[in-house]
Amino acid sequence: MSPKELVIALFAAAFINHDPEAARQLVTPDYIQHNPQVPTGADGLLGLISLVEQSGMTVKTHRVISEGELVVLHSTFENADAFGVPTLAAFDVFRVEDGKVAEHWDNLQPVPETTASGRGMADGATEITDLDKTQENKALVLGFVRDVLGGAAPEKAPTYSEVYMQHNPNLADGIDGLLAGAKAWAEQGFVITKFDPQIVVAEGNFVFVASDATVSGEPWAFFDLWRVEDGKIVEHWDVVSQTPQEMAHDNGKF
Repeated sequence: MSPKELVIALFAAAFINHDPEAARQLVTPDYIQHNPQVPTGADGLLGLISLVEQSGMTVKTHRVISEGELVVLHSTFENADAFGVPTLAAFDVFRVEDGKVAEHWDNLQPVPETTASGRGMADGATEITDLDKTQENKALVLGFVRDVLGGAAPEKAPTYSEVYMQHNPNLADGIDGLLAGAKAWAEQGFVITKFDPQIVVAEGNFVFVASDATVSGEPWAFFDLWRVEDGKIVEHWDVVSQTPQEMAHDNGKF
């Protein structure tokens, strides 16, 4: 199986079919876990499967992109009340090694009933195109992350996008909506002093970046997905969460 096929099979075994033995065959025994609440190792993942089944939670995956050994799934979990909210938006990142899934990172965020743009956290374009422009699009997005989100040259923001369809629930469409939202967040006391990309996965017109951030002295994780068209960023999804100080393992968030 390709890395993408392998990860889809594992996700189905764990979260759709609830089959721990099938999942065990797809992961390494020393599976490295970065979800803060789940113990590391294959047994930690397998123990989660029964909890998900008992909760009645269901999952729908909207986008799957891969590059090399890394695969990203963009999903929503419904009936997630056992985990505190009705619906969760999620990005899951898996690393494949020698035909097995060896490592996992994720970020989860409650899905609100309404959003600033009127778009949901997971709807929008899904088709992967422009495979020949993967590296070009990756460079564009990393420039945007460095200049705009990282604060190196925020005045360059308009050069990266002319149409910016926004799926962050708190931000309006457009680069102006992004900048206004960032200003409002800062006025509420949330000041970003570090925005450091840790994982980058690009396939054609989609570029995913997981970043380790510091917001007002506290650790946060930003998992962002952008869609690029004709050399411009045109659409954005994200899942953002504060990183807890205590975790079920010593692997850290990243």
